[in-house]
Amino acid sequence: MEPEISNQSLFFLIIFVIVPLALSYYYQLGVSKNVIWSTVRGTVQLFAIGYILTFLFDLPALYGIPFMLTVMIIIATFHARQKGKDLPYVGFILFGGLLAIEVGVLSLWLLFDMIQFKPSEVIPMSGMVIGNSMTAMGLALERMKNEFKENNGRLLASLSLGAEPKQASHLIVQNTLHASLIPNVDRLKTIGLVQLPGMMTGLILGGVSPVMAIKYQLVISLSIFSSVSLSAMFITLCMYRYFFNKNKQLLQTDEEIRSSRS
Repeated sequence: MEPEISNQSLFFLIIFVIVPLALSYYYQLGVSKNVIWSTVRGTVQLFAIGYILTFLFDLPALYGIPFMLTVMIIIATFHARQKGKDLPYVGFILFGGLLAIEVGVLSLWLLFDMIQFKPSEVIPMSGMVIGNSMTAMGLALERMKNEFKENNGRLLASLSLGAEPKQASHLIVQNTLHASLIPNVDRLKTIGLVQLPGMMTGLILGGVSPVMAIKYQLVISLSIFSSVSLSAMFITLCMYRYFFNKNKQLLQTDEEIRSSRS
């Protein structure tokens, strides 16, 4: 028998919202509207995707899976793009990177019989890979932009001494990748010790044995670790060059970066 949460029980989840809402109001944090809006929006989105997934799970795999994965990648591209919207071709590069990583991860899952090519298995697991890759790419873009601003003087000095853009940017690329990968490494170190991961918890609540739940969690955790690492490296190595113009000069403002597209 599947575990079930009644609608009445769900209603009492409002308690978890009232507490931060009351604290926000008391300390005048100015985020009360955001808390309410985020709660309502998140709830509506989850119920909506629940009904959509119910429909997709009933479709043949060759229709439902490509459709949903394409939608996920497009939405992920749009959100990650906000972190580097001044950079040329960033949307196309993000989409291509997310697509390549998802196809690679899914191919390995299917090749080694880790999951079956069914919407109920592919879509939820792919969603976790795409979502984490999107976050990694967004963080890498944001960190890289900050690094270029903070190291403006050093970059100009390196270029004036004859360094190529790749050489001048080496430390920035290194710092960006380090900042993007460390949280992922730390999360993998403490998996199962500080908290039980979400997928494993969900499977156990669904009646799956803890050992089998751990196997599935290992599949998704190591897949996410790999995809996040590749995502950060891909977007950083592709985009750092757009902080320089064709004459190998540093572009120091967002306006200069935007104008370099032409």
